Amino acid sequence: MIIRKYQITDTEMIMNLFYNTVHEINIRDYTQAQVDAWATKNLNYEYWLARLKIKQPLVAEISGEIVGFVELEADGHIDCFYCHSQYQNQGIGTQLLNYIEDIAKSQNNQKLYAEVSITAKPFFLKRGFSIIKEQQVERRGEVFKNYVMEKEII
Repeated sequence: MIIRKYQITDTEMIMNLFYNTVHEINIRDYTQAQVDAWATKNLNYEYWLARLKIKQPLVAEISGEIVGFVELEADGHIDCFYCHSQYQNQGIGTQLLNYIEDIAKSQNNQKLYAEVSITAKPFFLKRGFSIIKEQQVERRGEVFKNYVMEKEII
Protein backbone atom coordinates (compact mmCIF):
# COMPACT_ATOMS: atom_id res chain seq x y z
CA MET A 1 0.00 0.00 0.00
CA ILE A 2 1.17 3.51 -0.75
CA ILE A 3 -0.10 6.77 0.72
CA ARG A 4 0.04 9.70 -1.63
CA LYS A 5 -1.50 13.08 -2.37
CA TYR A 6 -4.84 13.34 -4.15
CA GLN A 7 -4.85 13.69 -7.94
CA ILE A 8 -7.81 14.97 -9.96
CA THR A 9 -8.10 11.57 -11.65
CA ASP A 10 -8.90 10.08 -8.20
CA THR A 11 -12.17 12.00 -7.87
CA GLU A 12 -14.60 9.37 -9.15
CA MET A 13 -12.95 6.54 -7.21
CA ILE A 14 -13.10 8.60 -4.01
CA MET A 15 -16.76 9.40 -4.60
CA ASN A 16 -17.57 5.72 -5.11
CA LEU A 17 -15.52 4.68 -2.09
CA PHE A 18 -17.39 7.21 0.06
CA TYR A 19 -20.82 6.12 -1.20
CA ASN A 20 -20.15 2.40 -0.91
CA THR A 21 -18.57 2.62 2.53
CA VAL A 22 -21.49 4.57 3.96
CA HIS A 23 -24.06 2.24 2.37
CA GLU A 24 -22.26 -1.04 3.09
CA ILE A 25 -20.50 -0.36 6.42
CA ASN A 26 -22.23 2.54 8.20
CA ILE A 27 -25.64 0.96 7.54
CA ARG A 28 -24.79 -1.26 10.55
CA ASP A 29 -25.33 1.68 12.88
CA TYR A 30 -27.62 4.03 10.96
CA THR A 31 -30.98 3.68 9.23
CA GLN A 32 -31.43 3.45 5.47
CA ALA A 33 -32.88 6.97 5.46
CA GLN A 34 -29.84 8.27 7.34
CA VAL A 35 -27.27 6.68 5.01
CA ASP A 36 -29.27 7.85 1.98
CA ALA A 37 -29.09 11.42 3.33
CA TRP A 38 -25.41 11.06 4.25
CA ALA A 39 -24.34 9.68 0.86
CA THR A 40 -26.95 10.44 -1.77
CA LYS A 41 -27.39 8.11 -4.71
CA ASN A 42 -26.63 10.87 -7.23
CA LEU A 43 -23.29 12.20 -6.05
CA ASN A 44 -22.35 15.48 -7.69
CA TYR A 45 -19.02 15.13 -9.50
CA GLU A 46 -18.45 18.89 -9.78
CA TYR A 47 -19.09 19.35 -6.06
CA TRP A 48 -16.65 16.55 -5.18
CA LEU A 49 -14.02 17.80 -7.62
CA ALA A 50 -14.16 21.30 -6.13
CA ARG A 51 -14.14 19.94 -2.56
CA LEU A 52 -11.20 17.61 -3.14
CA LYS A 53 -9.17 20.31 -4.89
CA ILE A 54 -9.53 22.45 -1.76
CA LYS A 55 -9.16 19.69 0.85
CA GLN A 56 -6.27 17.91 -0.89
CA PRO A 57 -6.81 14.55 0.82
CA LEU A 58 -4.26 11.82 1.22
CA VAL A 59 -5.11 8.62 -0.60
CA ALA A 60 -4.24 5.03 0.28
CA GLU A 61 -3.73 2.94 -2.84
CA ILE A 62 -3.19 -0.75 -3.47
CA SER A 63 -2.38 -1.87 -7.04
CA GLY A 64 -3.98 1.22 -8.53
CA GLU A 65 -7.17 0.97 -6.44
CA ILE A 66 -7.99 3.64 -3.88
CA VAL A 67 -8.69 1.83 -0.62
CA GLY A 68 -8.92 4.82 1.71
CA PHE A 69 -8.68 8.57 1.97
CA VAL A 70 -8.38 11.19 4.67
CA GLU A 71 -8.67 14.97 4.79
CA LEU A 72 -6.46 16.68 7.35
CA GLU A 73 -6.95 20.39 7.91
CA ALA A 74 -4.16 22.70 9.09
CA ASP A 75 -5.49 22.89 12.66
CA GLY A 76 -5.52 19.09 13.13
CA HIS A 77 -9.15 18.57 12.18
CA ILE A 78 -9.82 15.29 10.37
CA ASP A 79 -12.71 16.05 8.05
CA CYS A 80 -13.30 12.92 5.96
CA PHE A 81 -11.76 9.57 6.85
CA TYR A 82 -13.01 6.55 4.91
CA CYS A 83 -11.68 3.09 4.12
CA HIS A 84 -13.03 1.03 1.25
CA SER A 85 -15.86 -1.30 2.25
CA GLN A 86 -13.96 -4.32 0.89
CA TYR A 87 -10.73 -3.45 2.76
CA GLN A 88 -11.98 -3.01 6.32
CA ASN A 89 -9.87 -4.29 9.25
CA GLN A 90 -6.70 -4.64 7.18
CA GLY A 91 -4.69 -1.83 8.79
CA ILE A 92 -5.38 0.80 6.13
CA GLY A 93 -7.08 3.19 8.53
CA THR A 94 -4.31 2.75 11.07
CA GLN A 95 -1.63 3.52 8.49
CA LEU A 96 -3.52 6.60 7.28
CA LEU A 97 -4.01 7.80 10.85
CA ASN A 98 -0.32 7.28 11.70
CA TYR A 99 0.62 9.18 8.55
CA ILE A 100 -1.54 12.21 9.33
CA GLU A 101 -0.47 12.17 12.96
CA ASP A 102 3.13 12.58 11.80
CA ILE A 103 2.06 15.45 9.52
CA ALA A 104 0.16 17.14 12.34
CA LYS A 105 3.17 16.85 14.64
CA SER A 106 5.41 18.36 11.97
CA GLN A 107 2.95 21.28 11.77
CA ASN A 108 3.21 21.73 15.56
CA ASN A 109 -0.40 20.74 16.17
CA GLN A 110 -1.04 19.54 19.69
CA LYS A 111 -4.10 17.45 18.87
CA LEU A 112 -6.10 15.73 16.18
CA TYR A 113 -9.88 15.96 16.34
CA ALA A 114 -12.85 14.74 14.32
CA GLU A 115 -16.59 14.24 14.27
CA VAL A 116 -16.79 10.46 14.36
CA SER A 117 -19.65 8.16 13.39
CA ILE A 118 -21.02 5.46 15.68
CA THR A 119 -19.37 2.97 13.33
CA ALA A 120 -15.91 4.56 13.51
CA LYS A 121 -15.95 5.29 17.25
CA PRO A 122 -14.28 1.96 18.28
CA PHE A 123 -11.49 2.52 15.73
CA PHE A 124 -10.70 5.97 17.11
CA LEU A 125 -10.97 4.86 20.75
CA LYS A 126 -8.52 2.02 20.10
CA ARG A 127 -6.05 4.54 18.68
CA GLY A 128 -6.02 6.86 21.67
CA PHE A 129 -8.84 9.29 20.91
CA SER A 130 -11.19 10.41 23.68
CA ILE A 131 -14.85 11.30 23.37
CA ILE A 132 -15.34 15.00 24.05
CA LYS A 133 -19.08 14.94 23.51
CA GLU A 134 -21.90 13.09 21.81
CA GLN A 135 -23.89 15.23 19.42
CA GLN A 136 -26.84 15.18 17.05
CA VAL A 137 -26.22 16.56 13.56
CA GLU A 138 -28.65 17.09 10.70
CA ARG A 139 -28.08 16.32 7.05
CA ARG A 140 -30.77 16.59 4.39
CA GLY A 141 -33.51 16.39 7.01
CA GLU A 142 -32.10 13.34 8.84
CA VAL A 143 -30.65 13.55 12.33
CA PHE A 144 -27.53 11.53 13.14
CA LYS A 145 -25.68 10.75 16.34
CA ASN A 146 -21.92 11.16 16.20
CA TYR A 147 -19.07 12.02 18.53
CA VAL A 148 -16.57 14.81 18.76
CA MET A 149 -13.31 13.02 19.55
CA GLU A 150 -9.75 14.19 19.98
CA LYS A 151 -6.26 12.92 20.64
CA GLU A 152 -3.35 14.86 22.06
CA ILE A 153 -0.24 14.34 19.96
CA ILE A 154 2.35 16.44 21.80
